[in-house]
Amino acid sequence: MKVLVIGGGGREHALAWKLKQSEGVSQVFVAPGNAGTARDAHLINLPITDKVALREWVQANGAALTVVGPEAPLAAGVVDEFRAHGLAIFGPTQKAAQLESSKAFSKAFMQRHGIPTAEYQTFTDPVLAHAYVDAKGAPIVIKADGLAAGKGVVVAMSLAEAHEAIDFMLLDNTLGVAHNDGGARVVIEEFLEGEEASFIVLCDGEHALALATSQDHKRLLDADQGPNTGGMGAYSPAPVVTPAVHQRAMDEVILPTLRGMAADGIPYTGFLYAGLMITPDGRVKTLEFNCRMGDPETQPILMRLQSNLAQVLLAATRTELDRVALEWDPRVALGVVLAAAGYPMNPRKGDAITGLPADQSDRMVFHAGTSETNGAVLTAGGRVLCATVLAPTVADAQRSAYALIDGIWFDGMQFRRDIGYRAL
Repeated sequence: MKVLVIGGGGREHALAWKLKQSEGVSQVFVAPGNAGTARDAHLINLPITDKVALREWVQANGAALTVVGPEAPLAAGVVDEFRAHGLAIFGPTQKAAQLESSKAFSKAFMQRHGIPTAEYQTFTDPVLAHAYVDAKGAPIVIKADGLAAGKGVVVAMSLAEAHEAIDFMLLDNTLGVAHNDGGARVVIEEFLEGEEASFIVLCDGEHALALATSQDHKRLLDADQGPNTGGMGAYSPAPVVTPAVHQRAMDEVILPTLRGMAADGIPYTGFLYAGLMITPDGRVKTLEFNCRMGDPETQPILMRLQSNLAQVLLAATRTELDRVALEWDPRVALGVVLAAAGYPMNPRKGDAITGLPADQSDRMVFHAGTSETNGAVLTAGGRVLCATVLAPTVADAQRSAYALIDGIWFDGMQFRRDIGYRAL
């Protein structure tokens, strides 16, 4: 069967790479894809991004399954478009995708359904927002209410930093974020102590199936210093997600979310990513929801997956996830992101990339922000590549991932040298 993956980042390269390994899959198309998917003889890039054009292509070419990678097409209603024509597509509807596309929607939903999360208030008026921060003190978290490509969160350790973030998001609105009612809006949350983990599940509207645990590194610099990014690396499994924490995440976060969305008349299907804060005493609080797999968590998770991904996702489109079990490679997978000069706020594009190694089953350089011009691979986004490996231990995986990076070069390339340190 033919499968279509919508998107062009590292997550989509990994999804397409894993789907092409699924027995029964004849061709995998990626729309629009990137230089990495273009260079893979088993994948075919499609220069299409419009949801109607994508739906028409699927109808004309007989793709049996479409998988949506990034958040923007979900928020634009691509799933609604496909389902209106009876096509199998894995992802949430436009209304369900508000769990990610509006932080205000998400926080109100969690509060209404008793899902543990940080105390918060929502503001469109900067004067009121500044007054709230002064009353609460720092540290405090400021979030742009809308899709900001992983750059809309500031963990302000001082009042000055918090006030600057409010002005940046509400007055300057440099991120270009508009919430669902138009204009700029921020969610201001209490700062939570603990360790973050990524808890990602598959949902079919009624059932949830957990993927392997993972943990990413949000800060740009070693030892979790520097600005927040979309993620500088990740590893799986995550030791911080103990069996007890896993059970709490399912019982207190994931299953209440599925029930709550159904009760609100918005059944949730697709990938659901819960960013969790695990407190020192083992309690779980929800930092955020994403309506897709995380990037770069996808790369290590899918490197460990041994099941037929296409059949699993088809089962999800038929509300049959309760009949599915997933099999995992027991080894550790670890991915290190190579980012462009100027990332995260002003990434530079157009730098030539050299030294890319050949693909192997246990070591892959997944492409995220890349393009190809006259045979040359160029940087085309903030996070450019993710060097991902499988190895027996975290320490082995670290050594192998950094050895994989050794030959790769582009001007201004930046990456962390301590990915996985929390698990050592």
